[in-house]
Amino acid sequence: MRSLRSYLVLFLLKHRHWFRLQLKRETIDWNTSIPALREKTERSAARLGKVPAGIEVAAASIPGLAAEWLRPSMSTRERAMLYFHGGGYVMGSAQSHRGVVAKFVVGSDIDALLFDYRLAPEHPFPAALDDSLTAYRWLLAQGFAPEQIVFAGDSAGAGLCLATLLAACDNGLPLPAAAAVLSPWTDLKCTGSSYSRKDPLAPEGSWLVYSTYYAGGHDLSDPLISPLYGELAGLPPLLIYVGEDESMLDDSVRFAEKARAAGVDVRLHVGPGMVHCYPALAPLFPEATAALDDICAFLAAAVRRSGTIGVVRDTTPPAIEPTETAA
Repeated sequence: MRSLRSYLVLFLLKHRHWFRLQLKRETIDWNTSIPALREKTERSAARLGKVPAGIEVAAASIPGLAAEWLRPSMSTRERAMLYFHGGGYVMGSAQSHRGVVAKFVVGSDIDALLFDYRLAPEHPFPAALDDSLTAYRWLLAQGFAPEQIVFAGDSAGAGLCLATLLAACDNGLPLPAAAAVLSPWTDLKCTGSSYSRKDPLAPEGSWLVYSTYYAGGHDLSDPLISPLYGELAGLPPLLIYVGEDESMLDDSVRFAEKARAAGVDVRLHVGPGMVHCYPALAPLFPEATAALDDICAFLAAAVRRSGTIGVVRDTTPPAIEPTETAA
């Protein structure tokens, strides 16, 4: 049975436009200003939530990429989570997602590496994927054993996370120990029947506009754009969380079914009545908190299963002060 608190919080989120004195929810079309969307995202990040005490934020020196570490203050620097931020491939950043990722760091006790991949429409596919591979190769070059690395991501970042696993296979790179994804966007053709519903959080028209910007004229069924169409055999263990009440539900269900048929160890959790990326809303209501705890336990167990510990060369600059971030 769903908690009363989840009903209240999700009701307020679904009708948040009322608080802006707007009768109708936001829509996205070809006239929507992407720079304005980005600015609003970063403003919200600065207004909502903070990196908690005990978590260190430090710059990471990846050539060509802006990146940063989120680490527990007592980190042994032996394990790493490569985090892929969401934002429809057109917005979002490491800074906007610090608050969210800090929750995963606290719960799993794994250092997280966040990076700013290039965004569409200025930088369409394969720019974001190339940047993701750069970040992963950098982690490996730092001495982290692949068995001590996990991937995680949300929304478009979750889809990019899965595409990066496929690209790593194509490039002969060792795969990480596991990956956990929240509401992954696996089909940019948007063919699932769940796309016909009104998503309570995603603005109407957003998926069509964002997918067109990101693909940049490439085939939307390219597996490195839409991982649903890829050969999934050989992927590491996967944990997928998705809300029952979101338009990308079928992206998760269909991907999990295909991965399982290919022999992948995959666990899918569909949250009854839940919305897009709902575990990131912890601790606002019990269902989100339970989901976050489960994801963190999954990631922590994945790196504990291996007896191999990477010999890490610490090349990061001194810590910088945490700033206010998204909840």
